[in-house]
Amino acid sequence: MRYTFDSATAPTQKKRHYYAMLGTRGMWENGWKAAALHAPFTGKGHFDQDEWELYHVDADRSESTNVAAQHPDKLKQLIAAWFEEADKNLVLPIDDRTPMEILGVERPVEEPPRERYVYYPGTSPVPEGVAVNVRGRSYKILADVEITSPDCSGVIFAHGSRFGGHSLFIKDRKLHYVYNFLGIKPEQKFVSKELKPGKYTLGMEFTRVTAGPNQESLGTTTLYVNDEVVAQGDMKTQPGKFTLSGDGLCVGRDSGDAVSEDYKSPGTFKGGRILFVGVTIEKMQYLDLEKLAAAALAVD
Repeated sequence: MRYTFDSATAPTQKKRHYYAMLGTRGMWENGWKAAALHAPFTGKGHFDQDEWELYHVDADRSESTNVAAQHPDKLKQLIAAWFEEADKNLVLPIDDRTPMEILGVERPVEEPPRERYVYYPGTSPVPEGVAVNVRGRSYKILADVEITSPDCSGVIFAHGSRFGGHSLFIKDRKLHYVYNFLGIKPEQKFVSKELKPGKYTLGMEFTRVTAGPNQESLGTTTLYVNDEVVAQGDMKTQPGKFTLSGDGLCVGRDSGDAVSEDYKSPGTFKGGRILFVGVTIEKMQYLDLEKLAAAALAVD
């Protein structure tokens, strides 16, 4: 987590700026800055082993020279000041989870857990905090669509951006499902045969098999036109959220940065109509969250 505070210390009214982000800490006071780099990606704890550096930023604005060895008393003073302000502002104990662990934590919501979500065209983008969560689990996306023109095209469902997300859309008279894994090329693509005008249930299903080395989900994706399997193959999904750099969940368009390189935002759906889009997720997620909550509240 990140904490940034400014304060004036009585009675001298000295200005202080101090911060903590993912375990990395820093303190500025009257032209001197102390900082300790922490790396939660490679291990946990051991804050006492972090090396504090000291810079006289009034004389060295680029912070090119670490003067901790020359001014040990000043460094000790700033470290003590950091802990004083951190304690005062309820920063302690320091959160030492990795970014992926923090991003994977579900926020509390008032509504009860659900396995099925239904979305309609013409609505505002749904923020990820309240949208369906497909991370780390199997899921299905099904859309009731009527194609009225042979040249029907556009986005049926989209969530995320070019930095990560997934989208179901029609292009060149074919159904496409693209999962953009963290913006890494090539995109994972599944494409159907040509669609003619008519009423369809279009969709896809991701079946999670296992977790990868970085907690990504590995499994198989199947693309459907009605009950017919039209494409199938291996796929991986990212463990982190889409909307750190993306936008909300949309039906009938992609409201922000386009998820896929195969269309330009907003990619408004044309030549037909979308009745609704349903997303189904497996129930196991709720059992996992209950176990995590119980463990967090456990008292020895």
